[in-house]
Amino acid sequence: MSETKPVLQLTNAQIYQGSSLILADVNLSIYKGEFVYLIGKTGTGKSSLLKTLYGNIPLRNGNGDVCGFNLSDLTWKNVPFLRRNLGIVFQDFQLLTDRNVNDNLLFVLKATGWTDKNLMEEKVNNVLAKVGLKGKGGKMTYEMSGGEQQRVDIARALLNNPKLILADEPTGNLDPDTADEIMNLLHSICADYGTAILMATHDYSIIQKFRSRIIRTEGGHVYDHASVVY
Repeated sequence: MSETKPVLQLTNAQIYQGSSLILADVNLSIYKGEFVYLIGKTGTGKSSLLKTLYGNIPLRNGNGDVCGFNLSDLTWKNVPFLRRNLGIVFQDFQLLTDRNVNDNLLFVLKATGWTDKNLMEEKVNNVLAKVGLKGKGGKMTYEMSGGEQQRVDIARALLNNPKLILADEPTGNLDPDTADEIMNLLHSICADYGTAILMATHDYSIIQKFRSRIIRTEGGHVYDHASVVY
């Protein structure tokens, strides 16, 4: 790997949910351009790990660095700056249904400090082209198929040129053919732009078809370079 500094690094991290220790002694590094699956049974800590990485759950013990931000030093004031360096893709899209695609994306740009209208319009057009939705900016999100809505969600995640995308079950609500399209898109973003991607999934057929590094949550620990266990 050409990058010596990881985009994401946890060292002896303790992941909590409320007062409960969910994952102990987590050691994990992800580098630029890596695609990594996060697997594990429901309740084993996948969501808690992801929430810690994007600042929704504080890191109480151990060390964590995400896109140059020290997780131990995060406050409510600088969490938004961390999230400007991250892309987050959700299973349920979380799009604004009362706005069209362009306005969904412009809303994020405004919220993250963009002010130049021409640059904002150019950025929206660029990310929509990247995800195969060129010319679809005027559509209302509720008029779109599940696959199209997921592409909008991915476009939104790309707006601020993130070093890392955290994808939480991005194919969970999609049919197999559409899921394959989304996986091809995510892998192409990873390869073409050097964006690291950490994707939580329960879909082992996806993992078998699009092979990559796997980490697994199990028994209160994270196992790196894990194998899929049926």
